Amino acid sequence: MLLITCPECGARPETEFVCGGETHITRPGPFAEVPADVWAGYLFHQANPRGKLRERWRHQAGCGLWFNLVRDTVTHEITSVYRMGDPKPEIA
Repeated sequence: MLLITCPECGARPETEFVCGGETHITRPGPFAEVPADVWAGYLFHQANPRGKLRERWRHQAGCGLWFNLVRDTVTHEITSVYRMGDPKPEIA
């Protein structure tokens, strides 16, 4: 089982968390001026790399905090956990 370290609560099993997908994505807008193909790209065509990916997670069964982490999509190793608004770490 994957252990995720919540910035508030510490290490907890992954069953306490929900993944919100890739983080640091800029939402297009304003809504009325964005073409349908741009919205489709924003909603459905996110990166799915083999390797490290920045993701947002929520501690759903705990404090409810949203935070970011860097996870390897192959090994599931988490190399960084950081709060929303903190600078994003570089990915090698």
